[in-house]
Amino acid sequence: MYTPIQHARQETHQRGQHRTRTLHWGNPEQPLLVLLHGWMDSAATFQFVADHLATHWHLVAPDLRGFGDSTWNHGSYYFPDYLADLDALLQALSPDKPVMLAGHSMGAMIAGLYAGIRPGRIERLMLIEGFGLAQTRPEEAPGRYARWLREQSQPPAFGQLESTTKLVDKLQERNPRMRTEHAGYMAEQLTHPVDGALYYRADPRHKGVNPILYRLEEAKACWRKINAPVQWVLGGDMWDHPMAKGVFDTLDERRACFRQLQEVTIHQAGHMVQWEQPQALAQAMHDFFSHASG
Repeated sequence: MYTPIQHARQETHQRGQHRTRTLHWGNPEQPLLVLLHGWMDSAATFQFVADHLATHWHLVAPDLRGFGDSTWNHGSYYFPDYLADLDALLQALSPDKPVMLAGHSMGAMIAGLYAGIRPGRIERLMLIEGFGLAQTRPEEAPGRYARWLREQSQPPAFGQLESTTKLVDKLQERNPRMRTEHAGYMAEQLTHPVDGALYYRADPRHKGVNPILYRLEEAKACWRKINAPVQWVLGGDMWDHPMAKGVFDTLDERRACFRQLQEVTIHQAGHMVQWEQPQALAQAMHDFFSHASG
């Protein structure tokens, strides 16, 4: 089992009926860097990065709603809720000063939208393997709504997991450069026992279809409003991930939306860069965010 070098402190933030758990690493007197995890993940995904980075930063990572130890929704999940949660969290953490923000995958999609909606709140932005989804077509709407309606009477569910050992094997199969002790740590963080059985910690409703189609043009309109410098981080093996289909063949038009864009590729890594090459990602973060003013 992996033993963290930098031990996280836990806090909770309340917005209405929703409770968000956050993990904090490093000295609160150091510059603030907020980290958003991806789908089916949790704040603990950044532990290995924090072990290489927290000496010089105050890192804060929330469990997004419905993941980790944050409150679950009673129904479906929608991106505006994530934006409102992030807005409230940043108001609590840094009400008077723009923040540095990094997101991975779904967390990067949230961060990218937010930085265009609230451009004055973000000083620097890093998008790690999260450049939007494939464009959808209006013709997909009837089938999408029909599927969503079916799921209202038959909500998705997670099956019981065999063991953390089996999950470790699955994580390493999907992320072949992930160290065994890292996989063991994440297997523990992503699951919890229920009545003597092992289940994923996330709300199974995240498996449900979103009835609202992803509209790339709206995302691009938000990206065009971003004032902060932006860095894209790509895993060198990103073509192996299902997200690559329909996204990476339109990267140039997505790139053109950002006024100040840098890119860095981290080799020997797939989609889960923070698991397979945490030290390299930590260095990229330190290099990029250290240029922030003040």
